[in-house]
Amino acid sequence: MENKFILTCESTVDLPYEYICKRNIPVLFYTYTVDGKEYEDDMGKDPSSLDNFYKLLDEGHLPSTSQINVFKYENFFESVIEKYDGEILHIAFGSGMTPSVNNAYDAAKKVMEKHPGRVIRVVDSLGSCTGYGLLVDDAADLRDGGETAEAVEKWALSVRNTIHHQFFATDLKLFRRGGRVSGPAAAVATVLNICPIMHLNSEGRIIAYGKVRGKKNSIIKTVDEVEKNIKDGRNYSGKMFVSHSHCPDLAKATIEELEKRFPNVKGKIVMGNIGTTIASHTGVGTVAVFFYGCERQK
Repeated sequence: MENKFILTCESTVDLPYEYICKRNIPVLFYTYTVDGKEYEDDMGKDPSSLDNFYKLLDEGHLPSTSQINVFKYENFFESVIEKYDGEILHIAFGSGMTPSVNNAYDAAKKVMEKHPGRVIRVVDSLGSCTGYGLLVDDAADLRDGGETAEAVEKWALSVRNTIHHQFFATDLKLFRRGGRVSGPAAAVATVLNICPIMHLNSEGRIIAYGKVRGKKNSIIKTVDEVEKNIKDGRNYSGKMFVSHSHCPDLAKATIEELEKRFPNVKGKIVMGNIGTTIASHTGVGTVAVFFYGCERQK
């Protein structure tokens, strides 16, 4: 079926680049900077890019990120208009993580003024990482089923706050640098092997609201929190994604526990990587679970 509109997103969906291409979703890439050199958050387009990123972290280099400016959004939208006919629905990285979406709104308005008759719709995902990716992936399902851009925009706005981002961290260096955890708290947590339990609230902001001791307990606590919030409890039959920052064994152990609790997940629980933009703020050792549930609270 020919697409009625063009769905676009940003690299912080943290889905594999090959998968995004197969789904026919043009993507705008974030970048990160280390020692004055800029690198693309390329979603694994270069298979060595993620390993190179973690090598830089291991060597003590500290990455920084920045928002996407209006000019870059304009160029992206222009390139999509040049290549495709139809409306554009752009689902953006959540405003709780970055103010970039405001630049997307401005750029869309400018490009539409230059191209009368073309429509660009921008949705703030209020999400991050593969939770944002889950929203985009399901939007692509609706597009492929024949829904219009307007219908999918309304759907995305109605469900974005029901996609939960539940996660824990075992290394707090970059959380401390970003102000998510205080220096003294991070030091004590490291010595006592304490892991914070976190989620995204209804504004798409990270909230650290619990702590447990040890990785195994972190997994159990996280899965308990998933069960508290997931749609239909243990009968959940929607998609579920798990992403990690350079800790695949922890992610696999989390998936094993999730599979015991939620045997009816659609397809299978998909494991992926936290991309370089988000990992620039989490560092290594974070595992996150993404699923549909009740409305997220503030």
